[in-house]
Amino acid sequence: MAIELTYCVVNTEQRQLLRYCLDSIARERAAVPFETEVLVLDNASRDGSAGAARVHGATTEVIALEQRRGKGENDTTLLRRARGRYALLLNEDSELEPGATIALHGALDARPEAAVAGATLVNHGGEQQPSAWRFPGPLAALLTALWLHRRLVVQSRGARVREVDWVQSAALLVRRDAADAIGHFDPAFFVYSDEVDFCKRLRDAGWDVLYVPDARAVSHERPLEDGAQRIVELSRNRDRYMHKHHTPGAARAVRWLTAWTYSMRALAALVLPGHEARRYARHAGATLFPDRGEGLAEGAAEYNRGGRRL
Repeated sequence: MAIELTYCVVNTEQRQLLRYCLDSIARERAAVPFETEVLVLDNASRDGSAGAARVHGATTEVIALEQRRGKGENDTTLLRRARGRYALLLNEDSELEPGATIALHGALDARPEAAVAGATLVNHGGEQQPSAWRFPGPLAALLTALWLHRRLVVQSRGARVREVDWVQSAALLVRRDAADAIGHFDPAFFVYSDEVDFCKRLRDAGWDVLYVPDARAVSHERPLEDGAQRIVELSRNRDRYMHKHHTPGAARAVRWLTAWTYSMRALAALVLPGHEARRYARHAGATLFPDRGEGLAEGAAEYNRGGRRL
């Protein structure tokens, strides 16, 4: 029987979270009425993740890299290796809730003009997190600066499947022939903005992007404030996206508006409890000067040379 759907998991040094992810995939595979397979790409982990994936009952194949690579490049490798008509991209820290696969598959199957469908993401406490947005640009940056982003920029709301601009790739079902047609993910985006660029190119090619509220996944992603490298990488790739898809003037406008927003948050954090002014200030500085500092790409290069762990 032909494989209908391939679960594609990228793991980077998160063995226990990978097990949770694979456990959720095993439950989903038992409940769906079509053939599936599970590919795990281990991103040069040193914590035994590849071995844990190999012995897990849900796993079909493990791709164990010897050198750490970026997320866009790794997702492309999985999309090319997958045999399913659809590929469900997952981070190792994503845990599918029951019925997520069926909801995503049903949404794409009902909309042949749609290329991808993104899930609702919740934290470990069950609180919904933003997972679909308007494309970045001067208007979105201005609305965010005016504190209107929750109503007018975030699009992951409502109880019905809806068209959106872009969805997060933590739990993203992809129509493989659409991904093939646009050349998959751009490897220039090491991590962050890779899925934004992917959805933008799909939309430019005439495909729709869907948000599916009934498909839920728990995201155990570490918060961005965990490290300066993440902040640098986020800012760098936001700027890369803007220069790729917009004019230099628009890119400058987004840079300044976003930096202003973070600066205002830094000032507010000085008097509001539970907020860290230094973190917002780091975001503001990295946004204004995205070419400065060491990001996750440089950290991975050092890791590959045998340096510090990420």
